Amino acid sequence: MAQFYVDGYRPGDPFTTDAHPSVAQRSADLPERTDVLVVGAGPAGLVLAAQLAAFPELRTVVVDRRDGPLAVGQADGVACRTMEMFEAFGLAGRVIEEGYQVNEVSFWRPDPERPGHITRTGRIPDVEDGLSEMPHMIVNQARMLAFLREHTARSASRAEPFHGVRLVDLALDDDVEHPVAVTVEHVGSGETSTVRARYVVGCDGARSATRAAIGRELVGDAMNQAWGVMDVLVDTDFPDIRLKSAITSAEGSVLVIPREGGYLVRLYIELDHDRDAEMLRDRGVTPGELAAVANRILAPYTVEVRDVGWWSVYEVGQRLCDRFDDVPDAEPGRLPRVFIAGDACHTHSAKAGQGMNVSMADAWNLGWKLGAVLRGTARPELLRTYSEERQRVAQELIDFDREFAAMFGAHADVTDADPEKFQRYFREQGRFTAGFGVRHAPSMITATDPAQHLAAGFEVGTRFHSAPVVRLADAKPMHLGHAARADGAWRLYLFADRDGAALRGLCDHLAVTLPRWTPAGADPDAVVDVRAVLPQHHHDVEVTDLPPLLRPRKGRFGLVDHEKVFCPDPADDVFDLRGVDRDTGAVVVVRPDQYVAHVLAPHDHDALDAFLGGVLLDVP
Repeated sequence: MAQFYVDGYRPGDPFTTDAHPSVAQRSADLPERTDVLVVGAGPAGLVLAAQLAAFPELRTVVVDRRDGPLAVGQADGVACRTMEMFEAFGLAGRVIEEGYQVNEVSFWRPDPERPGHITRTGRIPDVEDGLSEMPHMIVNQARMLAFLREHTARSASRAEPFHGVRLVDLALDDDVEHPVAVTVEHVGSGETSTVRARYVVGCDGARSATRAAIGRELVGDAMNQAWGVMDVLVDTDFPDIRLKSAITSAEGSVLVIPREGGYLVRLYIELDHDRDAEMLRDRGVTPGELAAVANRILAPYTVEVRDVGWWSVYEVGQRLCDRFDDVPDAEPGRLPRVFIAGDACHTHSAKAGQGMNVSMADAWNLGWKLGAVLRGTARPELLRTYSEERQRVAQELIDFDREFAAMFGAHADVTDADPEKFQRYFREQGRFTAGFGVRHAPSMITATDPAQHLAAGFEVGTRFHSAPVVRLADAKPMHLGHAARADGAWRLYLFADRDGAALRGLCDHLAVTLPRWTPAGADPDAVVDVRAVLPQHHHDVEVTDLPPLLRPRKGRFGLVDHEKVFCPDPADDVFDLRGVDRDTGAVVVVRPDQYVAHVLAPHDHDALDAFLGGVLLDVP
């Protein structure tokens, strides 16, 4: 939930932040020096820029080889987990308003009584109940990128991409402040220039020049599967054209993905390497030919294409880099300076809908870490965790995608197959496809010995699973997780013990310890944001009885932030929903990217200090 006017009322759009003072000193030209150079203005690059915009005193420069923003096509599935991320950026509402919400999935197989026809074999919810408060959405990737560009442009950083600029090469040298020298080419003129950066992040796709420059390689195999994809307006008698539909017949497979607006639909169409060999060999596939293949698979139903918005043909393959940074195997102790994210370090099929989502998750994971290290509030070793965490996630995605793609394309013996098998598999893997399969291993930012029994539903290493609450100050029903913005801050959710004694003691302790990690002049919650959840009904608590830590003073007028404390929603008590111990209470430590880092008892002050102190730096 956004807050504004803390430094005084001003007219106009409250979501457009005053520009940071450094913006006035910046030239409109590509700078010679920057803190972070982001190569590529796709999903990963723009999420990275959006996160770094929360650190406006840092200079972030985004370059992209295209001559302008993406207009149409490419990815469209926005997983529930990604929607949770977009909520933190304040963008989820726009996606929900504009997109198509996936509610159910239908499954079609050959009709046993009419082998040349398909029949519906089942319908299931797309997302299991209780998995997330956010829906699975479909919206054009170009619109997603527009939302992110607008967010960054109206942030205090006022950052916008430089188009028509491509990376040619990079090298590390002995420049202490900006050790990465990047050679770029201005595509229109062919001229080259050098940009020196403290860190470089290659978000430049499967043919990444950044990856090549640091000697990394995508390793893997093709699956000998080719698919056509097209966004079309169709006239059809297929009854589930406005449902996500998985169709498999003896002729092949089609995945129907309804699109935003009520009329547009995306068709993923499996191409047969024997029957469709000529058009694949000649690379002369047309939308009309793809429609003919779709009709072959959909019989007895037909689709008549009236308009084509975008189309492509791709080969299915799973490829992965062994590291996502530039640290040589021979120098494992060196800190990284160059990173790669998204398709630059992992590629896979489109049908599981994970590519764009995992790429954006890569960027969010890296963005807050870069911001904290560059700002001087976190230890530089934090940057090592990016490759460690995200390479493991990408490997899990590759393994899942290989199985998912093989099962979806397995139709040779479809008339004899169990029609429930794929349906069961889809249901069992729903948590993964929704984006909730990630569980980070122990590290400096994921505890090895949490008191998990005190908050069983907030599993360490997994994303913070939001729940309904009531905000104490204004009785607003809301989701607890929506109180947090993508501002780079850690969160401490203090679930109070039954009589509140442990909570008060912890608040007194934190009032003394948190300033050691908070820069002078910053708001008290700039690095560690403390929120409390009380077990009482919100009518039974007086705001004035709260510890001062939970009523922090902020901004130039020292105004009280009244939005730090919550009570259970009587209809869905968060203590019950997430298994929080009512007698002892719990401290749930959450990373800036919404993953649970630790669970502790409220009285375990030393362990909390030790954990945070292992990540954060004491300020001078």
